[in-house]
Amino acid sequence: MPVNYATPKPEALFAVAGVRLGTAEAGIRKKDRRDLTLIEFATGSRAAGVFTQNRCCAAPVTLCREHLAGDGSLRALVINTGIANAATGEQGMRAARETCAAVAALLGCKADEVLPFSTGVILEHLPVERLIAGLPAAQADLAADHWHAAAHAIMTTDTVAKAASRRIELDGKTITVTGISKGAGMIRPNMATMLGFVATDAGISAGLLPQLARDAADQSFNCITVDGDTSTNDSFVVISTGAAGLDVDAASPHWLVLRSAVIAVAQELAQAIVRDGEGATKFITIDVGGGAAVAECRKVAYAIGHSPLVKTAFFASDPNLGRILAAIGYAGIEDLDAAGVKVWLGSGGTEVLVSEAGGRAASYREEDGARIMKEAEITVRIDLGRGAAAATVWTCDFSYDYVKINADYRS
Repeated sequence: MPVNYATPKPEALFAVAGVRLGTAEAGIRKKDRRDLTLIEFATGSRAAGVFTQNRCCAAPVTLCREHLAGDGSLRALVINTGIANAATGEQGMRAARETCAAVAALLGCKADEVLPFSTGVILEHLPVERLIAGLPAAQADLAADHWHAAAHAIMTTDTVAKAASRRIELDGKTITVTGISKGAGMIRPNMATMLGFVATDAGISAGLLPQLARDAADQSFNCITVDGDTSTNDSFVVISTGAAGLDVDAASPHWLVLRSAVIAVAQELAQAIVRDGEGATKFITIDVGGGAAVAECRKVAYAIGHSPLVKTAFFASDPNLGRILAAIGYAGIEDLDAAGVKVWLGSGGTEVLVSEAGGRAASYREEDGARIMKEAEITVRIDLGRGAAAATVWTCDFSYDYVKINADYRS
């Protein structure tokens, strides 16, 4: 069960002008489940994306980068679950191109205006003929209010669908930002293993959209980790349809408000992935401050968030907090003075000082740490004592179920 998260109800996911979504059962890997999603965008829509840093990236990632290299014109996304189409060589690239060509023929657009996405098992070939055969049913299902259904159709090991939505008023017009994501395991920054799609009906200039996608990713999906593995298929795409009749650029007085709304949706989707981390029982916020630079704060946060020893201690509600200090020490800050580091543990507004001056805080009592460790949401706060930089990472614990889920994934 996810940690304090439930999928928003369908009526809480606002339709985005210029967007229609449809799903279908294509039998990509398993029968009797909707595993194919088609999202159609109005003419004039644009997109920008951020993708995995894994050098063994999947064929759809390669093709998406190729299609977005131009002006970002977009008419459709096509997403399949079950098979990742990764480590599939030239056959995988052909399957991705055939998918885009089939969607283009169906919608009357160009193939390079279609972005393909796949998620699932790596090193298995995509049954592209099944995918293409399922497209007419997905097209027939297209509707503006199918965000909820689409969020469910892109799931793999997720236990709940992830979605978020915001409405803002700009210049007398209602602007909508709605998004969906999937992911539960194989999660690590740059990107986290996930698919994420956020659309707005505001018009965003082609030059500004890529920066918005990077900024949103850096403050959301690049701040989460479940198990330290970087996937082959990670993709986050921001789409602007312009159908609300309001165009925004960097000089617009509305830009910062719209940017904040997009980032807020991306953060909600990213945190939902961690809350639904495979086998997760705890949602953990790691706040690192007092750094000389943001980069070193992130190093420390990720060292803690990736540590199996730290994560299993949280699962057991065991205040074996020396493991956190050990992770800080090996994070890679060569001139770190351990005597200047402070560590707090907190939950629900209560916080206890665990460590200072290079050792256990005189005021710390293990029963206080044990009480906080039992909570479902925990914050680890660290002051490095080196400057004013800060960074936050969200992670979860490691439970018995994480091993079970990944041991049985293909069966």
